[in-house]
Amino acid sequence: MMARYCSLPPAAAASLSLLLVLMATSLGPVAAQNEPKINNSDHVIIVANMLPIDLQCNLTFSPNSLNVSFWKKNGEEIAGTRRNTTNTEYRIAKPKADDSGWYQCMFYFLSYPAANATIEVKAAPEITGHKKSENKNEGQSALMYCKSVGYPHPEWTWTKKVDDRFVEISNSTGRFFISTRENYTELSIVNLEIEMDPGEYQCNATNSINSTYVTTILRVRSHLAPLWPFLGILAEIIILVVIIVIYEKRKRPDEVPDAGQMKTNSTNNHKDKNLRQRNTN
Repeated sequence: MMARYCSLPPAAAASLSLLLVLMATSLGPVAAQNEPKINNSDHVIIVANMLPIDLQCNLTFSPNSLNVSFWKKNGEEIAGTRRNTTNTEYRIAKPKADDSGWYQCMFYFLSYPAANATIEVKAAPEITGHKKSENKNEGQSALMYCKSVGYPHPEWTWTKKVDDRFVEISNSTGRFFISTRENYTELSIVNLEIEMDPGEYQCNATNSINSTYVTTILRVRSHLAPLWPFLGILAEIIILVVIIVIYEKRKRPDEVPDAGQMKTNSTNNHKDKNLRQRNTN
């Protein structure tokens, strides 16, 4: 048995299509009108000696009863900020580069998807950790690193001082490896060469606000470096022995007993002994 399909007249099909389009168009603005509306603070740039920063969010329209509101920094909830209020505020009392990041005010409703607004707090990069120097032996590996605070996350570059100017490091020899993730970077050099690798290295951090850098000094010692303490002690011993020998050879003649005098003294001692024996008898 063949199934029967009923088809609409062309005019009816066109009318139905037009009706569906009108329904979709009319539902769009209604849905948008029902979405929560949030007024929030503008983005902020932290500078030196800045006054406290107040981040504010005001939920001006809510399609459902508010359950809770709180703040996040870089995707993680900030402790102690949970409230049940449509007007929420977060204060940064002493703004510094470490306080920069992206902040969100979060609004959760009883039976409606959560709403949020994002406020960017920007700051120039500030390098907070690095090695001032690195001491290694030739043939070993050296690891230098830098970490920073500041937002947006910086772009990192490494340079080396060559002929009184800093040149960006390339891995042409296959011994240099740079690893970077957000606010951290490290430079690894394998199979150190005493003629090529010692010197000053700089890590440079740059974002849309500013840039900064710090210097690490790399020292590469010879293979014989571990033997230097032993060789120093051995040299001191040899010098001491030489001094003793020279001193013995240069003793004054009157300090050395004369052979004839020693013989006379021996004869006199023998005569005194015989004399004492006769007296005793």
